[in-house]
Formats: sequence, C-alpha cells, structure tokens
Amino acid sequence: MRKRGLLALLLAAAMFCATGTSALAASETATPEQPAETVADPHEGMYRNELTGEWISSALATQRPVAIMVDNEKTALTHYGLNQSDIVYEIMNSTKNGRITRLMCLVKDYAKITQFGSIRSVRPSNFMLAAEYNAILIHDGGPFYINDYIAQPWSDNLSAGFARFNNGKRTEFTEYVTYGSYTNSAKGRTYAGLKTRLANSGITKTYNEYYQGPNFIFSEAPITLDAEANVIAANAVSLPFPHNASKLNYNAATGTYDYSEYGKAHIDALDGKQTTFKNVIIQNCSFTQYDPNGYMVYNLVTGENSSNGYYLTGGKAIPITWSKAASNAKTVYRNANTGEELVMNTGKTYIAIVPSDVWGELSIQ
Repeated sequence: MRKRGLLALLLAAAMFCATGTSALAASETATPEQPAETVADPHEGMYRNELTGEWISSALATQRPVAIMVDNEKTALTHYGLNQSDIVYEIMNSTKNGRITRLMCLVKDYAKITQFGSIRSVRPSNFMLAAEYNAILIHDGGPFYINDYIAQPWSDNLSAGFARFNNGKRTEFTEYVTYGSYTNSAKGRTYAGLKTRLANSGITKTYNEYYQGPNFIFSEAPITLDAEANVIAANAVSLPFPHNASKLNYNAATGTYDYSEYGKAHIDALDGKQTTFKNVIIQNCSFTQYDPNGYMVYNLVTGENSSNGYYLTGGKAIPITWSKAASNAKTVYRNANTGEELVMNTGKTYIAIVPSDVWGELSIQ
C-alpha cells in the first residue's frame, strides 16, 4: 500500500511538472498581441476639387480658377491644353459665320499649363458665366459691349499680351496662355506667363467676397440614371452648331463622352488624346442680338423663372431645369423629375448653351 501510494504521488508530480513546463514554454513562446496596423489616409493633404469632385492638393483649395477663351474656328485647330480643363463651355459667339462657337475652359490647377489655346476675344455672356465660379477671365479683347461687364466689381480679367508661338498661321491664331515666361524663337521676344501676369495685376488669386461656393454637387460613388423617370438613351449627341457640327459620342469602355467637331475627333495637341467628359449639360437659352454684325448675348439671367435642358452621363439623359438669379449668380441645375438640385458624377463636365430658336434641332439618341 505504501509503495502504491508513493508511486501514485510520483506519477502525479511528473504529470504536474510536464504540464507546468509545457504551460511555461507556451507562455514564453506566445506572440504578444500586436497593435492594429494604421492605414494611411490616401487623401491626406488633398481635397475634392469643386469643379470636378476629383481629389487634388489641398494647397489649391482657396485658389480661384481661370476661365480661358479659346478660338474654335477650324483654322485655330489643333487646340493645345484643352484636356487640362475641368469644365468646358461651348457657346455661340456670333450669329454670323454659321453661328460660330467659342470655348470657355475653366482650369483650377493652372500652374500645370504649358501652352493653352489659341485664345481669342470675349463676349458679355462669358463674364456672367466666369463670375459664377469667381474665375479670372483670360482673353484677348472684345467688342465694346463688354465694357460694362469689365467694370463690375465681381469681374476680374487679363486681356491680350500672352505668348506668341510660331505656328505658320495668321497672327490672330498664334496667341497662347503659358504659366511661366515664354520666348518666341523667331522674334526673340519674351512674354510673361500667368504666374507673372497675376502677380503684377493686383488680382487676388484666392476666392474673394464674390465667391458663392461650389456650383455642383458630386456623388462620392458612381451614379447611373437608369432608375430615373423620363430617362432616354444618350449614346450620340448632335448639337445645332452648324459651323463646326459639334458631336458627343458615349464611350462605354471609358464611361465618358468623346467630343468631335468638323467631322473628326477633337484631339489635344499636347497629349494626343481625344477630349472626353464624364458629365454633359445642355441648356436651352434665348439670346439678344446687339447689331447686324452678329454680336449677341445669351439671356442667362432668368430671375425667379427657369428654363429647361438635359443632363447626360453613362449613356443616358434626364430632363433638367436651370435658373440664374443675377449676372454674377450661380446657375442652379435641378433634376426636372424631382425638383432637387442635380447630383453629378465625379469628373469633367461639358456644358453647351443652345440657342432657343434651334433647340428643336438638338439630337440625343
């Protein structure tokens, strides 16, 4: 009995030692709990560009955009720098010459500009549109009808004196915006770029008291119009601009609208790529002709009234309304189905202002 009792005690002690050693070994080799890995914010130091909804450097958050007037006559092609635009307006410039259009290109990060244009004169409509964004209007002159708009306290502009490039064309097709200085190799003349022109102008580069906040609401997630009321297919758009016959074709592979004019794709000479847009807005707007020379102004100020139009994205279109309370007020776009302010996809936007008398000739298919 004593031997068996002693044996039992020895076995119990051995088991305890084995178990204790195992537990100790386990405690010595166990991996301590690691702190949760910190995930870097991919948008740190960035903010959403109010013109596109895209993420850009927060250093640009208060910087006013520029609005550059670009000649759209066939002789002015190919354009330089248009693919750097955040928003492009195409509007009738004159009732003459087949109602020739001109482009107004808004650029937020204008320090990236190397050659933009060619640039030409401005019209009263452009002052009212640029003011919506508190943008600095860049152009070369204009008819005396612009004088009252230049004099407005909400209006800032830089006119003429920009770089002249040797491109073999007539003088009016040789002027381009640069950011830094540019020396013409043939004449040896140096032209100041935007950097110096703005510094010497006294124009504030940051948003001032006339800035009314962002013009658009951008969705953080991609949106489609499939479930909207009154939605129509919008794969091919022909605009009633007879001089250059502007067209937009939906590219399902890229989810954008490809811009064409004069019967061919519009290619930016800087990057060799076709000009494309995520969003398209088409506005129906009447106009007033000033004189027999074709000078005119769009009746952009609607007061409390509104006009109609379309919003296109993703190969579909829905009816919208738009209104503008004053010359320097923002244009407010609304979903005509709901009456709520329009929500758009993140990306670049093309805006065509179509004369009311040819609105019925607009083709969206």
